[in-house]
Amino acid sequence: MLASPAWPDGATAVDTDAITALVTARTGPDTAPAATSTGTAGRPAPTSVDRLAVARALAADTPPLTAGTAGRCFATLAAVAAADVATARTVEPHLDALTILAQAGVAVPADATWGVYAAEAPGLRLDARPDPGTAGAVVLDGTKPWCSLASTLSHALVTATVGGERQLVAVDLRQDGVVPHDEAWVARGLPDVPSGPVDFTAVPATTVGDPGWYLHRPGFAWGGIGVAACWWGGAVGLARVLRDHAAARPDAELLRVALGAVVADLADAEDALATAARLIDASAEHPDAEHDHTAAGGAGPDWPLLAQVVRSRVRRAVDAVLTRVVRTVGPGPLTSDPAIAARVADLELYVLQDHGDRDLGRIGRIVLERGGVAW
Repeated sequence: MLASPAWPDGATAVDTDAITALVTARTGPDTAPAATSTGTAGRPAPTSVDRLAVARALAADTPPLTAGTAGRCFATLAAVAAADVATARTVEPHLDALTILAQAGVAVPADATWGVYAAEAPGLRLDARPDPGTAGAVVLDGTKPWCSLASTLSHALVTATVGGERQLVAVDLRQDGVVPHDEAWVARGLPDVPSGPVDFTAVPATTVGDPGWYLHRPGFAWGGIGVAACWWGGAVGLARVLRDHAAARPDAELLRVALGAVVADLADAEDALATAARLIDASAEHPDAEHDHTAAGGAGPDWPLLAQVVRSRVRRAVDAVLTRVVRTVGPGPLTSDPAIAARVADLELYVLQDHGDRDLGRIGRIVLERGGVAW
C-alpha cells in the first residue's frame, strides 16, 4: 500500500495486509464473528462495538504517536481507512487519546474506549469549575458539540473553559449527568458514528495537563496529520474501486485516464504524509527540534504550519479522487452497490474536518507572520 520513498522505516514495517484482515474480519475478544462478503459489495459494516474491538486490538500493537513512531502510526491509520472509513473514524481518536494520556503521564483504565472532543460551536459552551476537595478534580456543566460515539464509549478527553482558557479533562461518559444526543445526527455519511452534542450536568472530571497544554504541544499538530492519513487511506480504498472497473474494461480509455489521474493525486498526498512522518521521526534524534519553533526558545520545525500544509494537500487530493471516481464510474455503483455508496458518503463527510479555504487562509497568515516557505 505504501509507495513513497520518503516513508521512515517504521512505516514500511507495518503489515497493512494484516490490518486489512483485522478490520474486515470484524471479530475481537468481545465480539461475535460476522459474515463477510467479497468484492466491492464487501465493504465492512461492523457495529460500533466491533469497531471499538478493532481499536483496542490496534492500540495493543501501535505505540503512542511521538518522535520516532509517526511513520508507523500514520501507516496504521491509513491501512484501517483503506479497509473501512468508519472504522478509521473510530480508531483514530482512541489512539489519539492514548497518546495524549501517555504524554501527560496519566494512567489509563483497563479496557477503556476513548474519544477526543475538542471542537467548539457558536452558542455552546462547556465550563469546568474546580472541585475544592480534590487536586486536579473539576465539575463539568454545559454542552459540548461534535462528540462522536459518546453513547458507546466509556471515556473521553474533552476541552472545557476554565478562567477563559481551554483545559483538557478526562471524563467517564457512563456517569449520571452525561446526556448524549445521538438523535441530532442525521448524516448520510458515517451514519453509525453519531457525533451529536453532549450535555454535562455536574459531572466530575479530572484535568489533564495545564490549561492550554493540549493545544500547544507538538503532538496536537502531529495528531492532525494522523487524521489526514485516514483521509488518504479512505481515498486509496476508493481508488481500488476505480482500478477494478478499469481492469474489467481494459479497452475503456476514459477509465485508464481517470485511473492515471487518481494514481498521481494519491502519490502527491502520500508524499506529503511520508515527508511529515520522516520529519517527526527524525526529531527524536534532535530533542530541541521536537518543540515547535514558534514557542519561546524553540528551534524545531513550525509544526502547526507543517501540519496544516499536509492536511490541505491531502484534502485537495482526496477531493480530486472523489470527484474523478464518482464522475467516471457513474451513478450505477452509487445507487446499487452499498459498499461504494457508503465509502463515498463516509469519505465526503470525514474530509470536511479540514475547513477548506479557512485553513488555507490560516497557512497564509502563518507565512506572513513568521515565514516558513523557502521562496
